[in-house]
Amino acid sequence: MSDQGTILRFENTSFEYGHDKPILDEVSFNVRRGSKITIMGQNGGGKSTIFKLIARELHPESGNIHITPNLSIALSRQVIPREDLGLSVREFFLKQFKTKIYDIDPRIDAVLEVVNVHAPHERILRTFSGGQQARLLLASALIVDPDILLLDEPTNNLDTAGIEHLTAFIKGYKKTVIVISHDSDFLNSFTDGVLYLDVYTRKVEQYVGNYYDLQKEIALKIEKDNRKNALLAKEIQENKDKANFFANKGGQMRLVARRMRDKAEELEEEKVDIRKEDKVIRPFVIPMQENIKGELLKITTFTTMSPKTHKVLKRKANISIKKNHHLLLKGPNGIGKSTLLETLARGDAEGVEITPGVKLGYYRQDFSTLDFEQTVYESLISAMIKPNEEAMRSTAAGFLITGDVMKTKIGSLSEGQKGLVAFARLVLERPGILILDEPTNHINFRHLPIIAKALSAYEGAMILVSHVPEFVKQIRIDETLDLAK
Repeated sequence: MSDQGTILRFENTSFEYGHDKPILDEVSFNVRRGSKITIMGQNGGGKSTIFKLIARELHPESGNIHITPNLSIALSRQVIPREDLGLSVREFFLKQFKTKIYDIDPRIDAVLEVVNVHAPHERILRTFSGGQQARLLLASALIVDPDILLLDEPTNNLDTAGIEHLTAFIKGYKKTVIVISHDSDFLNSFTDGVLYLDVYTRKVEQYVGNYYDLQKEIALKIEKDNRKNALLAKEIQENKDKANFFANKGGQMRLVARRMRDKAEELEEEKVDIRKEDKVIRPFVIPMQENIKGELLKITTFTTMSPKTHKVLKRKANISIKKNHHLLLKGPNGIGKSTLLETLARGDAEGVEITPGVKLGYYRQDFSTLDFEQTVYESLISAMIKPNEEAMRSTAAGFLITGDVMKTKIGSLSEGQKGLVAFARLVLERPGILILDEPTNHINFRHLPIIAKALSAYEGAMILVSHVPEFVKQIRIDETLDLAK
């Protein structure tokens, strides 16, 4: 390769999913050996597609992708594939290798130590919490010791200790790391370059520095382009005014007027397109179920599990949840927060009473409450008590779910788009109790203040699990249950 130290280069690379869904348009960028790079952009814009192109799971329509020969590449995905959830830890790690590995157990122990997970190799993946699964995903990429490590939303489901552990690992990793994430604080702790995928131009802009540096550079460019266009607009108007003046004079003055109009047209061509920022979802309200009152849910006992010993403990509680009461569940990964929420949603949680007739709205971190075979249209219209297509489409538009997305199957959406569909369903369902398990996962950080405001204003009962302190701070919380105490 011509660039000293460059191990990966996209050269005028284009890609599309069919003729109606272009993703990349003649994209060019390069990545140097040992660098820590972030890919940023809007949900559904194609960030994960870039990873699949690097990993050779997809191939470009045109252009080239140059990778230094004999480099190993490993991709840590956002979620464990559904078909793998029934595998044991050992089977899952063996699957990462193309050839038979005889010393797999010590290798597993070594990478589990890196990601701070303690688990028997026979344990089935679906029995792990979301945070523990996130760590296993990272470990599955690390076990092959890749030259290029691709991390897709690696902080999703991780508690504070997990994020700190991951950050320290990335800083100390001697090889190349490319990360997709919406967590700007996490990214700024290690990033030395940003690849920004513009969803409107379908180009990748390459920046040196972290995300905050990128924000400053973009703001300066927008200001500069706005000033240039304002000056051009003034000069264009002056030429048009002169053209009108001379045209009214008649005779030879009409030639002068034509030159003035030609000049105005030339100046119009000099105007620059102002960069468009990511679209943000509209402010929204989650309506509460009508005619509910009194105590909606009561918790007298709950169970927790030690993340290290896996010992189950039964705990007593005295929590009564009524309308307009917001409960936060706290505790480290693996202690049982998601399990408690799941049993609440199913209605079979031991020691929990839910008032008959109260409707539950459940946002699950892995989106398994969504039918991946349904189209977005089918999913949203089925969430309504009385189907109303006009109201449904209006709600969907507020979550950036447009006509073309409506025809797409849920399983084909990006994880971020699935999250927006899940929130749109909650609006249409009108629940009496809202159960939210890591609702910031995969969501563009620009949307989070709007989501936080809607949750804070929700007038029904709410039970929330989130490991994102900045998000939780924006929400009205009336009571906290720490499962670790």
